[in-house]
Amino acid sequence: MATSAEPSALSQTSQSRRRTLALAGLAHALHDGYTDAIYVLLPVWRAEFGLDYVALAMLRGLYAGAMAVLQVPASWLADHVGGRAVLILGTALAAAGYALAGFSGGAMGLCVALFVSGAGSSVQHPIASSAVSRAYGTAARGPLGTYNFSGDLGKALIPAALSFGLSFAPWRPALWLLALAGIVVAALLTLSMPRIEPTPSPPTSTREVPRRDGRGFPLLLAIGVIDTGVRMGFLTFLPFLLQLKGASQPLIGTALALVFLGGAAGKLACGWLAQRWGVVGVTLCTEGLTALMIALAAALPLLPLLVILPLLGLTLNGTSSVLYGTVPELAPTDRTERAFAIFYTGVIGSGALSPLLFGVVGDQAGPVVATLGTAAAALANLPLALALGPRLARR
Repeated sequence: MATSAEPSALSQTSQSRRRTLALAGLAHALHDGYTDAIYVLLPVWRAEFGLDYVALAMLRGLYAGAMAVLQVPASWLADHVGGRAVLILGTALAAAGYALAGFSGGAMGLCVALFVSGAGSSVQHPIASSAVSRAYGTAARGPLGTYNFSGDLGKALIPAALSFGLSFAPWRPALWLLALAGIVVAALLTLSMPRIEPTPSPPTSTREVPRRDGRGFPLLLAIGVIDTGVRMGFLTFLPFLLQLKGASQPLIGTALALVFLGGAAGKLACGWLAQRWGVVGVTLCTEGLTALMIALAAALPLLPLLVILPLLGLTLNGTSSVLYGTVPELAPTDRTERAFAIFYTGVIGSGALSPLLFGVVGDQAGPVVATLGTAAAALANLPLALALGPRLARR
């Protein structure tokens, strides 16, 4: 009797894992799509409200800043209330922020709405990634790569759909449709998301679980901060770079979709390559190629630029998949969720501040010089990746 029950229990566990991964990926796709839909809206808001580059970067920064500063509080709230409930409420709040943006009559209203939506999105990364990590245990690197890949699918599909919709309808109704999509996802999470396991207790015996000292984690975080700053800074100026080269609004949305589709492929490929070539080798390749591809994007005319955008997206986003998959390996064993929260605080905070920094450069010297500045910043990760190597070897 016990023998027949055992396969049933294992099958149920496998189904729960797959459902956790599928719904965590769906939430990731929605929230990352929300985050990057702002890039499509920046030229629209600039034309309607007469904003300069710094003001536009501030709008983007408010969303990312709200996500960054609330990562750790979100993980704390999940410990006390339950990760599943916090993920559902955060998704509904992110959708409400987009609905509020559709009712905004000026830049100040947009600031409030984007802050609300960013606050809702703050819960997704630490909670959903930890849910996948706990569901799969020591075999989580592959599922975490799939989870990260789903985020890039959202980045590709939602901004492209929004850009296509803007060619037929005003931007306000388009935002209300995005908000409705968020409510639907929150409802699916409510109906189907499995329970997220609580934070495990510290191991009582070092024979059972090897202790990780976490000494390589600060270097990993530094690489992630710079990598995200480069990515967000470049993406902030890519629509304006395309405009300078003669791209129309629908073509800008298509170009962003090409970048994000390449980024999705990069996250899948680089997570797989990191298992075979190592974290350091893949990071050196992606960061060096990112700098080269950004420089080419600034110099090439429109049609050649469109051709290289998928490859640029692959290198631009590939590093992040390597870094996310390494967080559980470098974090202390009993602090995985908190490590994810700290890591996402750093990288999303960088995503909030770097557009402001490069926005100042853009206002003073133009979008081309600001874009080249992001290429130079990518090169700073090369020595940091080399320094991380010995830390990984000591695990």
